[in-house]
Amino acid sequence: MQPMEDVYRDYAQTVYRYLLGLTRDEDLAEELTQETFYQAIRSSGRFDGSCRVSTWLCAIAKRVLLTYRRKHPVTEELDEDSALTPSAESRALDGLNRMELIRRMHGLPDAAREVMYLRVFGELSFAEIGEICGKSENWARVTFYRAKERLKKEMTL
Repeated sequence: MQPMEDVYRDYAQTVYRYLLGLTRDEDLAEELTQETFYQAIRSSGRFDGSCRVSTWLCAIAKRVLLTYRRKHPVTEELDEDSALTPSAESRALDGLNRMELIRRMHGLPDAAREVMYLRVFGELSFAEIGEICGKSENWARVTFYRAKERLKKEMTL
């Protein structure tokens, strides 16, 4: 594996965007990104090269986030101040009430919800989403499309 300074330089933004998509909190995403790289340094000897470095780092980031959420359970509702600048997808869904959309996204199956968060809030490409989830780019596109159609249908009922 390349030196950790190079890994950080090459992948810190990817990990940050991944965490930002999951948390929708810039400060928390930054803090968790730092913790992710700390954990990566501690476990770098266990990286066997069987996956991409970005996939390995995002798996660590997901575990770091889960640990954080266990220690700091969410007890308050999202407010409109926590919304990020809308991506192309969120602008396309602008006709829908944003808070209602977030509530409905929360009710999606885990894989669909993660893809929606990563695309809408994390503004990741379908290739990046597929890589993070250990699936293909096409899987990410189809999952996003189906989730978006489901949300549109639910929102118009």
